[in-house]
Amino acid sequence: MENLRRTVAVVDDDPSLRRSLGRLLNAYGFQVEVYTSAEAFLARDRKTAIDCLVLDIDLGGMSGIDLQRRLKGEGTTLPVIFITALEAASVKAEAEKVGCVAYLQKQFSGTVLIAAINKALGL
Repeated sequence: MENLRRTVAVVDDDPSLRRSLGRLLNAYGFQVEVYTSAEAFLARDRKTAIDCLVLDIDLGGMSGIDLQRRLKGEGTTLPVIFITALEAASVKAEAEKVGCVAYLQKQFSGTVLIAAINKALGL
């Protein structure tokens, strides 16, 4: 399993979605770090290397788009996959503008997410 050492961080304020995505990613051999908010992700122990970020756009505090802007401003080149329940073309355009490998509308399939992560990681 080539993915075994790859760590995917999931940032979403929905506990059931975090749990589901964690199980899915573990089943595909990824290590998973889950965070309840953008602020929690920023406060994480930076010693843990993150290879890909699955990031909800609509979070309780700082938005996923604002987190991506901040990460880019810090020089981070972490590949980001945005996930969202929002259906606005302007939100998608903004997400693509700040940089993402994929933009997935909830309820996306597990297969689509795994394909996006593999693309982000060059697998």
